[in-house]
Amino acid sequence: MKVLVTGGGTGGHIYPAIAMIKAIREEDPSASFLYVGTENGLENEIVPKYDIPFEAIEISGFKRKLSFENVKTVRRFLKGASRAKQLIRAFKPDVALGTGGYVAGPVMYAAARLGVPTVIHEQNSIPGLTNKFLSRYATNVAISFQEASDYFPQNKTVFTGNPRASEVVNAEKTNLETEFGLKKNLPVVLIVGGSRGAKPIHDAFLEALPQLSDNHCQYLYITGSVHYDKVKTSIANEKKRARVVVRPFIHNMPNVLASVDAVVSRAGATTLAEITALGIPSILIPSPYVTKNHQEMNARALEDVGAAFVHKETDWSGDKLEADLELLFQKGKAAEMQTAAASIAVSDAAGRLLDVMKAAAKKQ
Repeated sequence: MKVLVTGGGTGGHIYPAIAMIKAIREEDPSASFLYVGTENGLENEIVPKYDIPFEAIEISGFKRKLSFENVKTVRRFLKGASRAKQLIRAFKPDVALGTGGYVAGPVMYAAARLGVPTVIHEQNSIPGLTNKFLSRYATNVAISFQEASDYFPQNKTVFTGNPRASEVVNAEKTNLETEFGLKKNLPVVLIVGGSRGAKPIHDAFLEALPQLSDNHCQYLYITGSVHYDKVKTSIANEKKRARVVVRPFIHNMPNVLASVDAVVSRAGATTLAEITALGIPSILIPSPYVTKNHQEMNARALEDVGAAFVHKETDWSGDKLEADLELLFQKGKAAEMQTAAASIAVSDAAGRLLDVMKAAAKKQ
């Protein structure tokens, strides 16, 4: 099986694609892949680490407001599609998978125009511009939230879940005591705001820190590189502080997630796929700076079943964090939320998406 893969810009587009490549390799070790991304995107750093052949095209995203820059973007799109056609003709894929991000636009469009069966995967409850555009050309559309089906042709759309869930559900636990110096028999709360961090999450934690008790839980605090020095200094100067271990980033996130008792984070689709697959209670502060506020929609899906506490950024504070942690670990809410999170997990998402890809390939 020869598979063309594209998707980039953020880890939320890249890691589901890598999870699918791993799943296909496990089922068919002879399968071959070509990943098409951009030179400046995060995919250029991440994908080659997994021994996946990588090619880059030049493309940028459309501005939502009328702009001369969009004229340049159209030119880049056409140029990118032309380059993608060259790569596709040389690789001769049996099927193409696009996981979103602006690079997927010209690549999947080119694949469809060349008669390659195409499957686009949408991670969020509200799709981005690229996948909505591509849905008219795609053989099938795979979705991770049922709410996303309203935005795509019903006859093409299949609910699969996010393949990242299938990858993390079998992750081996990290020894948090050995790796981070955390206590063995005290619940661990992972606080994370993404690769660049999230200032409101950091501010609320630092605000609540003087009141947080050492007796109820401890904290593994992943700040992102931008905020690390400030947070480290603030915690070092805090006299009455809870037990906190601070890191700018970690590379083995699935293994760490499998080892913690609760998560405080944004509400990106891949993050939610991971925490539901592992049945982790969460405190979610959706980013308001994303397309059509889709992170809040993602988060509300967990809140609706009792798997998460959700707070808008404008309402978020140290007091809210302290109250949520009290509910989780002093009033016994954690076990109930674990069950709720696991109840909406789609742990076989990679298998479901692979079935869609195989079916699309057979239609050719």
